Order: sequence, then structure tokens, then C-alpha cells
Amino acid sequence: MHKSLDLVVIGTGAAAATVAGDCRAAGWSVAVIDSLPFGGTCMLRGCDPKKVLVGAADLFDWMRRMRGKGIVAPEAHIDWPELMRFKRTFTGPVPQAREDSFARAGIAAFHGRARFTGPRTVAVGGDTLEGRHIVIASGARPAPLGIPGEALITYSDQFLESDRLPRTILFVGGGYIAFEFAHLAARAGVRTAILHRGARPLERFDPDLVARLVEHTRSLGIDVELQTPVEAIEGEGGELRVRSGVRTFEAQMAVHAAGRIPDLNDLDLAAAGVEWDKHGVKVNEYLRSVSNPAVYAAGDAAAGGGAPLTPVAGYHGRIVSANLLQGDHRTPDYAGMASTVFTIPPLATVGLQEEAARRAGLKFSVHHGDSGNWYSSRRVNEPCAGYKVLLEEGTGRILGAHLLGDQAAEHINLFALAVRFGLRSSDLKDILFAYPTHASDTQYMLG
Repeated sequence: MHKSLDLVVIGTGAAAATVAGDCRAAGWSVAVIDSLPFGGTCMLRGCDPKKVLVGAADLFDWMRRMRGKGIVAPEAHIDWPELMRFKRTFTGPVPQAREDSFARAGIAAFHGRARFTGPRTVAVGGDTLEGRHIVIASGARPAPLGIPGEALITYSDQFLESDRLPRTILFVGGGYIAFEFAHLAARAGVRTAILHRGARPLERFDPDLVARLVEHTRSLGIDVELQTPVEAIEGEGGELRVRSGVRTFEAQMAVHAAGRIPDLNDLDLAAAGVEWDKHGVKVNEYLRSVSNPAVYAAGDAAAGGGAPLTPVAGYHGRIVSANLLQGDHRTPDYAGMASTVFTIPPLATVGLQEEAARRAGLKFSVHHGDSGNWYSSRRVNEPCAGYKVLLEEGTGRILGAHLLGDQAAEHINLFALAVRFGLRSSDLKDILFAYPTHASDTQYMLG
């Protein structure tokens, strides 16, 4: 079947669903294509299911910290199979719900892997879809390791579907996935290790607070090995040997946590004249392909498109929709883009780190400290807490904020507003926050 449409969208995640819905609401004929269950990475295989599991681990850890301080829970433990059943109450309905929403909107849905056959044509199964415009929002996939035994690796989506955990797990890489899943598995009673090839893990985050988090992570019994590149994986029957130089680490599961890349390889972008590289589709400031004006890219599929975060994907979707419907006029502004590692406690960041602020030639002061002895940390017995805030000299403008500790994932959003709208330290100091809360601690972080 050959079908002509106003818009063809590759993907069904945050960016794709936004573009498809907006353009269909404007009266366009729209089709979506996905080879995976509809809903995208975040809702099915990433942030949402992960946060359900982290929530249980956080509750367990809170009880552990408060033992002897009014809480008696000697038998408390994480029942992993039961927790997974709870998680599936969130993920299970998503594909059908997303497909039903497309059907109600009049969006044609196609299951299968898309492949370009021309500048405006895409094949999927036995069908050919011709679009006046095509949006690539195909998300990301694990980066290939290129090592012997790579077939023995477990991917993050497989980990999130594991009905039972083995006694020992090793994480290959030192990013979000490694630290979040290691903290989660450790609270479930698993012996865990993180092997990271570089000297510094979690490179998007403040190095001083990362060092503090690494120290805390090790105190939980998690083995964090830096400058330890994985060179081969061997074994069978659930008994693996992971080699790094002359060292060998043994585990029953090795989880890929070495980063993700745009999922573009088999779309045959060359057939459409779409330029791309390992960072994604090459786009201009309007997220339009630099080499094929009929094509836009959004989310993880777009090169130079901000951090690979779900809010960025949804934001891209809104920008692409506006540019499709009203002509190219909107460009992304990533100021105030907050990010969190959902360890226990979480680590969060927004704005500039010190090194980036220096490179930009800014003059600034740094306010930092250990907040583990503050009331807000002591009341939940969480000693692992700290902060760093960068203030521009002369104006007091908040350039960046970095938080570690209980509720850092929520508190960082206040600083995200400040960075986004150019607020000064005096602006935040003058706010009468509810007390006692983490937000009411803000004034003490500003000097």
C-alpha cells in the first residue's frame, strides 16, 4: 500500500507523540511508526519504571536510617518479584493506551522498523508512506561496547524486566544507569560493582559532589572501580568473568551502563539525503535537517539537541510542531535545564559548573558546604548531603546550582527557575518559603 500524508513520525515517545498530536489537532493527516511497543523509552523502559523501583528502595533506606530513632521494622526488605508486579501496573497499560489515543485522534499507526526509500518516503513492512514532512524521533539505544563477549551483556530494559535478581551484578560504565541501578540493587540485597573506564564518573555533574556520592556509594558496599575499562566478558550458565587488564571481576549478571547513542543506524538515512553522525541527525537551529528540508529531528535523534532527557524530548516536540505548523521560527533554549541522578540520596544539577563558567569568562563566587548536619538532613538521618551554588560577581545572578541529599531532585527545580529567568540571589532570599522545608534552606546556600 502507498499512502500520502502531511506528516510521518518515526517513534512514539515523548517527542513523537507531541508532534503527531499537535499536527493532527491542526487538521493534518498523520502517521506514526514504531518497531517497539508504543510509548517510548521513558514510559516503558526508562525513567518512569525506574522511579517506581527507586521509590521502594528509598522507602526501605529511610526505614533503615531511622531504626533506633522511633522506627521498628526488623523484617523490612524489598520483595523484588512483588515490586516488579507493581511496576508493571504502570508500564503494562502504556502501549495499548498510546495506540488507542492515536486511533481516537485519527492518527494512523504502523508497527515495524521504518526505512527511508527516498527524500520523503518511508517503508514499513509492506507499506510505503509518503510524507510532506517527516519527523525522526526514534530515540536512543545502548552504545556498542565492541568487546569480546558483548552478547553476554544485560541491557537496562532487560534489567527493568527481571523478575528476580542474581546475587551479584556488575555494571559496565559509570553514568546514570550504573549508579541508579547499583543503589537500587544494593538495597535489594545484591552485591554490586561499577566499572568505569574514566577517572571521573557522572561527568555532567559537579565533580566535588560526585566524589562525595562515590564515597557514600562505596560505604553501602558497592565496589566502584575507576579507570577500569572492560575489555572482555566470558562465562556461561550465569557465571560471568569480566576482564579489565590483568584484573578479573566475577558476577552473575553484567549490565550495560556505558551510554546510549541515537537509534538511527538501520533507517537508511542516506536514501533520504539526511546527514547524520554518532550524535544524531544534523539539524539547524529550528531542528530541521541541514540536508533535507522535508525532515526534522527531535529528542535523542537530533544532534546537538541538549541533554538526552525526556523533558528535552517533549520540548523538542513542541518546537518542531510550531515550526511545521507556522513556519520555522522557534529555536530551543536550554537555560535552566535540570537533571538528576536518582541514587539514594539523589544528586542534581542545573546551569553551569565551575569549569564551564570559567571558560565562558564569567566572574563568580562559589558558595558550597556540607549540609549533612542541617536540620533538614538530620531529621531523616541522612548525613550524605551537600551543595554548591555559583553567583555572578556584581549582579548576584545565579549561574548554576548543584545539590546532593534528601529531596535534591525536587529542590533543584527552584534553582532551575532561577537560572532560566536570570534571578539573583537576593530574589530567592526575599521569598518567604514554607518552613521547615528544603526550599527554606535555600537562603543559607546563597551566602
